[in-house]
Amino acid sequence: MLKDGEKGAVLQRDKESYAIVPHFSLGVVTAADLRKIADVADKYNVTAMKITSAARISMIGFKKEDIDQAWQDLGIDPGHAVGLCVRSIKACPGATFCRLGKQDSLSLGKLLDSRYHGYQLPNKCKIGVSGCINNCAETPVKDIGFVGKPKGWTVMVGGNAASRPQLARELIEGLTEEQALAVTDRIIRYYEKEGKKAERLGRFIDRIGFDAFKEAVL
Repeated sequence: MLKDGEKGAVLQRDKESYAIVPHFSLGVVTAADLRKIADVADKYNVTAMKITSAARISMIGFKKEDIDQAWQDLGIDPGHAVGLCVRSIKACPGATFCRLGKQDSLSLGKLLDSRYHGYQLPNKCKIGVSGCINNCAETPVKDIGFVGKPKGWTVMVGGNAASRPQLARELIEGLTEEQALAVTDRIIRYYEKEGKKAERLGRFIDRIGFDAFKEAVL
């Protein structure tokens, strides 16, 4: 039996089969990607494919002995669905496609994904990037969130939708993309250094105080 996350696989309810989740940055795929996934699903007779809440495609029902070859057939990196790390980075269509978008959420989201997806931290960390105040990327319940407004990015911190949900708090507003990335890096490094194991970012902020956290990262 594989441990969850080993070989990019997660054990399923039947305690025999596994799911794998190919990583597509921000859930953006091509027709060729979808054809490849469909071919692999047919080859291994997967039980189901599920679009997850993190905008990924979970392929369910692999046998343990088929996992290595399935990844080779896919030719796609695994997504980090488990573990104490930066998990999903979710972004709405933003100003690239949506008529309501005020900022380019796909651009910022891709940069965040390339820098932090899978980055090890004291606990799981979810990031949301919303191109406007409608918050389609569920920014208020993300550990780190970005909201696009006419004058730039607002950064939110400390949200989660886990067993003890809490809303994120506004850290700073009016940032350029470059400034938003710089603030994110300071948040990640500070949390990595000072957070306790299994402590979500919001609980860490509660423990040290929001003002102290704000001073440390700004």
